Amino acid sequence: MPKLKNGMPKNCRDRNQAFSWHNGKRIYHGVWGSSEAEKSYKRFLAALIESPVAPPQVGGDTDVLVSELASAFLDNHESRMSNADYLNFKYALGYLVEVYGELAVNEFSPKKLKAVRSRMVKAGTFCRNTINKYTKYLKHVFAWGVAEELVNATVEHGLRVVKALREGEEGTFDHKEREPVPDDVIRRTLPFMPPTLRAMVLLQRLLGLRPNEIFKMRVGDIDTKRGNGLWYYVPGSYKTARFVGKIVFPMGKPEQKLIAPYLAGKKPEQVIFSPRTAMAERNAERRANRKTKITPSQEARDKERAAKPSYYSEFYNRDSYRQAIEHAITKGNKVLPEDQKIPHWYPYLLRNSAATDIESEIGLDEAQAQLGHKTANMTRRYSKAQLKIREKLARERQNPFENPSE
Repeated sequence: MPKLKNGMPKNCRDRNQAFSWHNGKRIYHGVWGSSEAEKSYKRFLAALIESPVAPPQVGGDTDVLVSELASAFLDNHESRMSNADYLNFKYALGYLVEVYGELAVNEFSPKKLKAVRSRMVKAGTFCRNTINKYTKYLKHVFAWGVAEELVNATVEHGLRVVKALREGEEGTFDHKEREPVPDDVIRRTLPFMPPTLRAMVLLQRLLGLRPNEIFKMRVGDIDTKRGNGLWYYVPGSYKTARFVGKIVFPMGKPEQKLIAPYLAGKKPEQVIFSPRTAMAERNAERRANRKTKITPSQEARDKERAAKPSYYSEFYNRDSYRQAIEHAITKGNKVLPEDQKIPHWYPYLLRNSAATDIESEIGLDEAQAQLGHKTANMTRRYSKAQLKIREKLARERQNPFENPSE
């Protein structure tokens, strides 16, 4: 069996033919250096991944290749999907094209889908749930191909029988269930954050929002004119809107106090929390804490930078928001005593903390409503309050069969 790699096979000089060895036999792929030979070799590798024992069948081009189907799907859906969904489909299709890009779509089969999935597993990059999700996406692409009359319906129907990977499947791994970040840990981190980042963290913790619902928040999304003492955050888009309808987050006095300074003087389309503002706050803090005077050259450089467009983006994203929190944790741990070091945490855990707090103090239905989950089961995944309740019952429970009066 040849080493599987994306390169050209050997050259048979007397025939000028590209070939590979398999079970002691030569498999010819076409004229050495030609695109046809390269495509044939890729099909040869894909066939070996699917069945290392059986002799691979090389050839069989038709009008529509798997790579062409993938390209057509992405072109058709680029403007109709969210960026996150589009990237997820792109990642999944990348594995498909890598293995079977030069295969005719109507030659694709359940066994070949499993071969693509095996490649994902061996890569070790994605957890089991993500691999199952990407496999589902690939099925969806072939279903779209049937609707567009690019794929035979029997091909898509056959792919449905491929079951999801089960927990504990060889070579797979699962991420640990998310734990809520304790309020005490948040409280210890806040002093090391600039005011903008601090307001974002506190607002997310109070409302139980997803990180992107915080850093995408615009001034026009905040309704302050209903006259009932509450403000309302109306996201432009929401992950589960198709299940729970358009969701609105009422803001009481604590949330209003946090967000009000970042609304003043801005236009409706402007972002509320910007990394540019946070960096300006951080630089102001550094200047205030300087122990030496600013030199004339430094002052000149500051003026020069101020006249240029900002290096920092107007919007946070999931990476810059997470990195800003990590920076605050690192900054704090440099000065805090050993017994007060801040453990690592990231923005999404604030949503888990809100779920736990609401469910334990009020109830599951209220937590589901606040977080906008499709089902109560999803809320339970984010909340550890159920375990706390069971622990309390266990401590207070008595054995009725040990009554000494009987």
